[in-house]
Amino acid sequence: MQFGKIRRGGRDTAVMVDRGLAVPLDMDRNPAIKSLADLLNTPDPGKTAGELTDLLATADRLDSVTFRAPIDQQEIWAAGVTYKRSKIAREEESVGAAQFYDKVYTAPRPELFLKSTPSRVVHPGQPVRIRADATWSVPEPELTLVISPAGKIVGYTIGNDMSSRDIEGENPLYLPQAKIYKGSCSIGPLVTPASHMPELSTVEIRLIIRRGNKIAFEGTTTLAQMARTVESLAEWLFKENEFPNGAMLLTGTGIVPPDNFTLNSGDDVSITIAGIGTLRNPVA
Repeated sequence: MQFGKIRRGGRDTAVMVDRGLAVPLDMDRNPAIKSLADLLNTPDPGKTAGELTDLLATADRLDSVTFRAPIDQQEIWAAGVTYKRSKIAREEESVGAAQFYDKVYTAPRPELFLKSTPSRVVHPGQPVRIRADATWSVPEPELTLVISPAGKIVGYTIGNDMSSRDIEGENPLYLPQAKIYKGSCSIGPLVTPASHMPELSTVEIRLIIRRGNKIAFEGTTTLAQMARTVESLAEWLFKENEFPNGAMLLTGTGIVPPDNFTLNSGDDVSITIAGIGTLRNPVA
């Protein structure tokens, strides 16, 4: 059982995904449940979804629907240097700042930064972008936490943290420009409730970048390679902060293409995480 949003009748509709079908949910059945986030924050999302099932609506086959990003009003944050591969890559791209990436990898406090607002998120299947003033751009495939206003991890989805490595490498203070720009974040297509997710240490992440009819890059990692726990990252995000609408947190990447690789317009980025599905975006 998973949850998401689809475009239906000219508007975004929350759905429960089960047995290859997207079942529309009628939020008017429960005044306390006004959004997908509200549903995920309930003690038993599956039971609540059953109560919201629109018996008069026809369920859709997954291959016939257009998924939207499964967010409402949550801020989207990201964590960096949570995998050794990411630490090495950041040290290579910015030799002068290598000591800081080494320190944050082992420090109790993680690197956290605001990645996107809901209105800037790219929907599944829509184009992510590389900056026109960048020469070295890569996607970063990341497990993404869906966190309630109380700081509880209620679900997991897929995030693409697009990054301009040359801009960040020039000066670490340019991180916001390297990470936060139009079309730099995509999320989706589905949310797997925390209770339905496989044991995280066994979960594999796969990145495939296609260029024309060929695979330009392919890589895999597992969440067992993450140096921090997802619970710790969520806890740090909520320290001295509050999120009335909840938050989404991209947890860092363990897959980094070689230094001679950069994305081109027209490439196709596919991120698959076991237990969740596949997020695909063309590159513009």
